[in-house]
Amino acid sequence: MLNTKDVVAEWTERLRGQVSRFLDFEGDNPAQVVNNLDWTGDLTTIDFLREMGKHYRLGTMLAKDTVARRLNSEQGISFTEFSYQILQGIDFRELYLRHGCTLQTGGNDQWGNLLSGVELIRKTEGASVHVLTTPLITKADGTKFGKTEGGAVWLDADMMSPYAFYQFWVNADDADVVRFLKIFTFRTRDEIEALEAAVRERPGAREAQRALAADVTTLVHGAAATDAVIAASQALFGRGDLEGLDEATLAASVAELPRADVAAGTPVVDALVSSGLVASKGAARRAVAEGGAYVNNVKVTDPEGTLGADQLLHGRFAVLRRGKRTLGVAVAEGVR
Repeated sequence: MLNTKDVVAEWTERLRGQVSRFLDFEGDNPAQVVNNLDWTGDLTTIDFLREMGKHYRLGTMLAKDTVARRLNSEQGISFTEFSYQILQGIDFRELYLRHGCTLQTGGNDQWGNLLSGVELIRKTEGASVHVLTTPLITKADGTKFGKTEGGAVWLDADMMSPYAFYQFWVNADDADVVRFLKIFTFRTRDEIEALEAAVRERPGAREAQRALAADVTTLVHGAAATDAVIAASQALFGRGDLEGLDEATLAASVAELPRADVAAGTPVVDALVSSGLVASKGAARRAVAEGGAYVNNVKVTDPEGTLGADQLLHGRFAVLRRGKRTLGVAVAEGVR
């Protein structure tokens, strides 16, 4: 499905803010962000066909792996998708002419599209330019990072909170974490080797995962956000101060927990049952009697106790816990 022009324009405006965390836009040779709409927006169909289309041979375009696979699939390929390689070639040519760009990089699944620009520049400008591809980063099961594969990881905090971003990396598979440390962090070889040994010798401690999560979250969201999500992770399990968490961080940290909709005065046993932490009121009362039920990390001692307004953090949340690690959240009614 194609997105609207307004949506694409909004995304374009947000890209510079995202990449500015990783690129230097100052100095003698600053990074630049350009929009290909500047040269394609006024390109007519006739000019496209006459000036650019004449340099492309249909046999060559059809022979490219990505096109051939799609042609042989049930879904086929649209003319829009088929023409993408020409548009990408035009982009490389314009970057060469406007900014002296002689190297284009991309994932190895883009090899055919990248070569489109090399050939177009050779034919129209008589110049040699280059492309560089890198292997796609995959998980241990062979799947890619991406929205089409599910489980996408986003850089924008509006699409993935810093807490969820941190948890994504903390939950990296043991088979992936050392490779991810090499790709996504600036850890030294000695540091990574030490963390690799920790994975082998103390896998339950997840030292490598926590190092990976801290480094990448700091790179993307900053040290303050990383400190906040680490504090939230610890506080959820009784090793920190829940009341000290800001509302946004707390909301993000409980977003995926089993939920009970409550109001001030709701019996604690009802909240435990509604959240799914226990199967019945009888089981909830037993959990309280055995000292295994907590509200905001405070042990519940009265099986007839209720949630007070003062227990609703930021007027909204009460963190429920059964035992050491089974978490849920009570959310004040009317708050979604």
